[in-house]
Amino acid sequence: MSHRKKKMRINAKDFRVRPGKKVVLSKWPTKVEPFCPSDVEYDDLLAKHVAQLSSLQQLHYASHHYALLLVFQGMDGAGKDGAIRHVMSGVNPEGCEVFSFKQPSAEELDHDFLWRAVRHLPERGRIGIFNRSYYEDVLVVRVHPELLRTQGLPTELCDEKTVWDGRYRSIVDPEKHLYRNGTCVVKIFLHLSQEEQRKRFLARIDEPDKNWKFSLADIHERKYWKDYVKAYEACLHATSTHHAPWYVVPADDKENARLIVSRIVLDALEELKMAWPKTTPKRRAELQSIRKHLSA
Repeated sequence: MSHRKKKMRINAKDFRVRPGKKVVLSKWPTKVEPFCPSDVEYDDLLAKHVAQLSSLQQLHYASHHYALLLVFQGMDGAGKDGAIRHVMSGVNPEGCEVFSFKQPSAEELDHDFLWRAVRHLPERGRIGIFNRSYYEDVLVVRVHPELLRTQGLPTELCDEKTVWDGRYRSIVDPEKHLYRNGTCVVKIFLHLSQEEQRKRFLARIDEPDKNWKFSLADIHERKYWKDYVKAYEACLHATSTHHAPWYVVPADDKENARLIVSRIVLDALEELKMAWPKTTPKRRAELQSIRKHLSA
């Protein structure tokens, strides 16, 4: 009798933050049982997901009614770049665009904190991916509130007792607006343990082809780990909604995380009411006329 582990079914809803639910990240796993018992089966399942995504993205592009916005957040080293690269590897670049949000520029600081992200929202028929996002302003800025003073806000609007709740509302309301206008927003938090982050940082030092990823700033931010956890907990609780949910994806196992992310994206696309554009009688007649010319 074979004792091989059976392939487990991925249910994206297991990782979804229910609206209004208080989030305690210590109760959310950073690692779950592997969904595939071998590397070969992992490669096969990811390839299957990628192929399905490619097909759905073509339908999404052709139907041209919805836009899909994927938001990726996580601690340094959580695997955001890798997840985006592997999961979206089969998507046509013409229908997808990735934006990475780093420290805001002087121009961006002259506007409200949502401005730089709004400029890059996806068009109908396209997929937009934010590698970090407007959520940085309730995460990094909350951990380092001195950054508020660099944003040019009036002093009375920098009260730490009220500013975060105000920013959550500033985020939730536009996400509702996007939903009402055909943009599906899916938000993914790659949940990494502090120990796994340490191992990945060491790998960035030990492996020459990863040296470029390492920064002393990454080590500096590790000092604020507990503060970031609190900021994420508050953010996930305040901003996970029915129309723009957060998913907490265990990220200690990169392969497993990529399978979960791909399932989440597949579910989001499958839930959209998409159809191939219908050909009108006039268009069919035009095509038949062209056929005659080509057959002459």
